[in-house]
Amino acid sequence: MFTGIIESLGKVVDLKSEGSNLHIHVQSGLSSQLKIDQSVSHNGVCLTVVSLFDGGHIVTAINETLEKTNLKNLQMMDVINLERCMSANGRFDGHIVQGHVDEVGKCVNIEDDNGSWRYDFQFSSNSKNITVEKGSICINGVSLTCFDSIKNQFSVAIIPYTYEHTNFQNLNVGDHVNLEFDIIGKYIQRLHQH
Repeated sequence: MFTGIIESLGKVVDLKSEGSNLHIHVQSGLSSQLKIDQSVSHNGVCLTVVSLFDGGHIVTAINETLEKTNLKNLQMMDVINLERCMSANGRFDGHIVQGHVDEVGKCVNIEDDNGSWRYDFQFSSNSKNITVEKGSICINGVSLTCFDSIKNQFSVAIIPYTYEHTNFQNLNVGDHVNLEFDIIGKYIQRLHQH
């Protein structure tokens, strides 16, 4: 389980395909603290550390993961958000994040709001995923609060600290992001459908 509070940025330094799997080599300040078999959120996707190298670590994304996330679009030198699993005695500063991406959304607008930034996102009109006003959303592994929440679209505000310490600084209009919707909302919606 994760909280959506990003610990470090990682840089993709190598990508190796093997069959339908993709081995992602990540260099980060966090890598030296990792162990093989540890779960780490990479842009909101829970992946297992399979190997370590000097200043970095390697994770493997299987075809199912690549098809359902934006990891399939990774390129050399891309910057990704990293978070280790929450420790049992840790503080819960974000919200409950599983590291299981529900769908890929698209950034449709970015506005400089004189000290912060507004980002607008759309997601599939065919999905049953929902956001609610002032509800939680996880975007590329970052725990955020929705506003202007309408069907298949919502906005978030990014403060300078979040902008500087996540890959929101590299996000452009048209880019695809990993979305994990609030788990409580998903369970309530599921119960409502039955």
